[in-house]
Amino acid sequence: MTATGLADALRAQGGTVADALVEVQPGAADGDGAPQLAAAGPRTAGRARDYELLLEMILEGSLLHYGSPRVVRCEDPDLALLLGDQLYALGLSRLAELGDLEAVSELADLISLEAQARSVFDDRLAQAVWMAGAAAIGWGPTPEHEAAKALARAHDDGAAEALDAARRAVISAARTSCEHAR
Repeated sequence: MTATGLADALRAQGGTVADALVEVQPGAADGDGAPQLAAAGPRTAGRARDYELLLEMILEGSLLHYGSPRVVRCEDPDLALLLGDQLYALGLSRLAELGDLEAVSELADLISLEAQARSVFDDRLAQAVWMAGAAAIGWGPTPEHEAAKALARAHDDGAAEALDAARRAVISAARTSCEHAR
């Protein structure tokens, strides 16, 4: 899914968020790769496009709250916050339709941990939260991932590194297991 694909889906959705869409330039940045990471995992197999789109919606909502949105622009900061909330809701409702309660729980943690990281201006931790959360959605959470989230909740200085390590470990383990299955 590209920024253009997200814009097309939001245009089809209609409403205020569709009215706030901007022209997406060819080659525009497509986010941080978290939606694609989650969609590549075995938990999302057969529904990868659905997961990628719903995560793109939630990511764009996050960018409206904290960063530079890619496809939705709004000069009014209060309206931007509401549009971000709407995109969170759109993505989460799509996830609820898939019936993936484990991913709903993971996204709730992701959203709250990102808010915590952003409140102290820790972009590195916010990025690690997104990528580790995407890996947990795509491959499933691990005890290491849960421990890393606990470090983030406790404002531990090593939380970002622990989240990165948990993400790498779960993907590496899944790849090793696939290679052994061949």
